[in-house]
Amino acid sequence: MQKLDYMSPNAVSTAHNRIKYLTNKTPLLQSETLNNALNTNVYFKFEGAQKIGAFKARGALNALLHLKEKNILPTEVVAYSSGNHAQGVAWAAKQLEIKATIIVPSSASPIKIAATKAYGAEVIITKERQEAEDLAHEKAKSAFLLPPYDHDDVIAGQGTAALEAWTDEGMFDAVFAPCGGGGLISGTYLATRLFSDTSKVYACEPQIANDAAESYRTGVIKRFQKTPMTLADGTRTLGISERTFQYIKQLNGFYEISEEEIIYWTQWLTHLLKVNIEPTSALGIAGAFKYINEGNQNEKILIILSGGNVDPITHTKIWEKSHLECFPKIIPF
Repeated sequence: MQKLDYMSPNAVSTAHNRIKYLTNKTPLLQSETLNNALNTNVYFKFEGAQKIGAFKARGALNALLHLKEKNILPTEVVAYSSGNHAQGVAWAAKQLEIKATIIVPSSASPIKIAATKAYGAEVIITKERQEAEDLAHEKAKSAFLLPPYDHDDVIAGQGTAALEAWTDEGMFDAVFAPCGGGGLISGTYLATRLFSDTSKVYACEPQIANDAAESYRTGVIKRFQKTPMTLADGTRTLGISERTFQYIKQLNGFYEISEEEIIYWTQWLTHLLKVNIEPTSALGIAGAFKYINEGNQNEKILIILSGGNVDPITHTKIWEKSHLECFPKIIPF
């Protein structure tokens, strides 16, 4: 097995300096109503305001710009994705004027597929996620493969979202981020360690897509055979990688979130923050809510809202019930 080097947190700072001229510095949002209800100071890093509407633009751009710095930028990049990474690679490739071929499973969001095509990428749709991964590796024989999380530059780039929040606001007691393949939470962990050795970092994952949480508990990577069809489509990965696992093992813990909680918090955050968020973004606040109610009030908390790309089908599933009917007693509003 290939030995993987543990990146220094400084890799996130280097990534930030590399990509900041082409990416957006996204806002930190707060809700006074929510803070008062939870008796906690919560900050939301809103990556829905990023290029392509999600954090994935950061990692994809960092990886390609680093190749350019080393004078080895390819003429074509290939990637597999369930949605936002597809858009991120397509957008980054367009900035550098290289060809992008993206392979996505049929379970991917139709609007994310359409957006990927709009950025100029060739899109190939497979039946299952594993087929998409296999085909991407086959095409990598003649193109550069940029995986959604199993790459140091991708991880470092994703961490720049948390770095910006830390730079803007200073100390946080705890940080929460969604976990699919582990790129965002790994980068978030590294960024946090740039500023604090003691702040806690937690991953949040759907209960029905909890391979990373199981891997964390057992010390052995668990991998799904078929795509877990959680509403949080950004976490529909088959498994984490050895690369992300080495950072995941350093986390303070996992919170597993039900589909009902995902719907509930997507509705509430949309209402309270007045922005569109995709269901994956609701994982962080759902986990933070559990953490706060374990006796951790009066803390300063950072939550990464991973994106704001919601297709009409998912939107209907989220809003077909009112938030009060969906999960009425979770917070005292």
